[in-house]
Amino acid sequence: MREETKTCQNCKQPFVIEPEDFDFYKKIAVPPPTWCPECRLLRRILWRTDIGLYRRPDSRTGEMIFSAYPESAPITVWSHDYWISDAWDPLEYGRDYDWKRPFFEQFADLMREMPWPSLSVSNAKGSPYCNNATNLKDSYLVFGSTNSEDSYYGFGLGGSKNIYDGSSVYESELNYQGVFNRKCYRAFYSNHCRDSSDIYFCKDCTNVTNCFGCIGLKNKSHCIFNKQVTKEEYRAFMDMARLGSYRSVQEWIAKAEGHWQLFPNKYSWGSNNSGVSGEYLNNCKNVARSFAVDNGENLKYCEYLYSGTAKDCYDYFRFSNGSELVYETMGSGTGAARLKFCIFCFPASHSMSYCVNCASSSDLFGCFGLKNKHYCILNKQYTKEEYEKLMPRIIEHMTMQPYVDKRGRTYAYGEFFPPEFSPFAYNETIAQEYFPLSAEAAINEGYGWGDVAEKGYTATVSPTELPDDIAAVKDSVLKEVIRCEHDGKCSHPCATVFRIVPQELQFYRRSGIPLPRMCFVCRHYERMKYRRSFRLSKRRCMCEGGRSRGQQYVNQAKHSHGENLCPNEFETSYAPERPEIVYCESCYNAEVA
Repeated sequence: MREETKTCQNCKQPFVIEPEDFDFYKKIAVPPPTWCPECRLLRRILWRTDIGLYRRPDSRTGEMIFSAYPESAPITVWSHDYWISDAWDPLEYGRDYDWKRPFFEQFADLMREMPWPSLSVSNAKGSPYCNNATNLKDSYLVFGSTNSEDSYYGFGLGGSKNIYDGSSVYESELNYQGVFNRKCYRAFYSNHCRDSSDIYFCKDCTNVTNCFGCIGLKNKSHCIFNKQVTKEEYRAFMDMARLGSYRSVQEWIAKAEGHWQLFPNKYSWGSNNSGVSGEYLNNCKNVARSFAVDNGENLKYCEYLYSGTAKDCYDYFRFSNGSELVYETMGSGTGAARLKFCIFCFPASHSMSYCVNCASSSDLFGCFGLKNKHYCILNKQYTKEEYEKLMPRIIEHMTMQPYVDKRGRTYAYGEFFPPEFSPFAYNETIAQEYFPLSAEAAINEGYGWGDVAEKGYTATVSPTELPDDIAAVKDSVLKEVIRCEHDGKCSHPCATVFRIVPQELQFYRRSGIPLPRMCFVCRHYERMKYRRSFRLSKRRCMCEGGRSRGQQYVNQAKHSHGENLCPNEFETSYAPERPEIVYCESCYNAEVA
């Protein structure tokens, strides 16, 4: 089939469906999408919050619990432990398919009547204040993570230990304020580094040790702002750097960020790939326009599939771990196969469509909260023969009688759940993090907006009253309620106050780093400025012979194109208006080899 250009139902912008896309849709028996890739992503992530926990009453017992869903959410919420138990039967909520009503209306009714689990966790030991996580141990306020332990205030941690204030840190230990680091030990205030140890304020360094303020170094040790020094000079510098002082650390951060702007960046961050486009791709083959994927093959429009493997999937957000033939699905994985339009379905789920919070099941359609079930529709049990006879009729009915939302967008078979069905307001989801909107803009777009509840906390100490140096901090700080430096006046969902817990204080003292001055939510959002965008732009390499465009950087090596302009073009997450110097892989490797 030839390439086709369509107009997105949501944003009204044109988007292209390519021949290989049609092949995939035919393979999994779905019609082509009517929303563009970015709007499809937005529609999925409107169902997910990543770093928020709310204190609310359990809808069953009235006891106060911590939940991913605020009390204002129009759903019933039970404690996670009770929800996953055998004390209740989700089939009791089953109902017949109503041929007089659109499918999505019927599913919305089921979803509102069914209890939701307060959290989405699996095998989280000693980690009661974590969410969207599997295989955690002794961790606190860690989200979207797997196979990690002894970590605090983290997001997207994988196979790591002793990570504090880290985002997308993999196979690492003893990191602080790290973003997209992999296999790093004792890395502080550093981002996009690999296989490195004892580094401070570094960016995009590989296999380096004892480096400070560096960018783009490879196989180096004892460097300060990209300058080689002796071991003795490095030791003397570290002694005078005053890294236990908060003021000093802020000065070093500013100096490092200015230094980083003087050097080229590779157009994308990843390794060992073949035939890929996107950002943060590792060990991938034939992966297109995807973000943060490890061990992927034949994927397109996928994000954060960093656990295990994923193969033959489109429009898949988070999790994976041995997934195959997944489409328009969020937060599902661990042996998932043939999932379409599903949310939080794990583990070992396959041949399911339009399901939410289902586990270890197969051959389900429009079901919610089922475990170890097969051949069910709207939570009603059928025989295999009945199920297989009904399914074609329901798909035809969805096409002939689609749901129409408040903005006139139609949802036939092949569309993900309408945004208005999400239990979250726009600003309560990660959509606000990736595609920020004002309250007015979100409401105009037809999304809900949640008012920030007055928390009623009273700070006992302001950030300016904290000791500047960690050496001067006394144990009494554990009793203080510290006002966030932003004091709720930022654009983030600021917690306004925070506390220091004993394990955290031990980490700061052991590492010789100062206390934070912001709440953990604001610290997360501040780190996110180092994360690269989901959006890709077509650009040309900025190498112009012996220098970068604008004469900012002088090349240190000869490139294959000599003194001529580099002809290479690429898609990159660095938008044209950004200040960074962006090189193609060939020119970049010539400079950092």
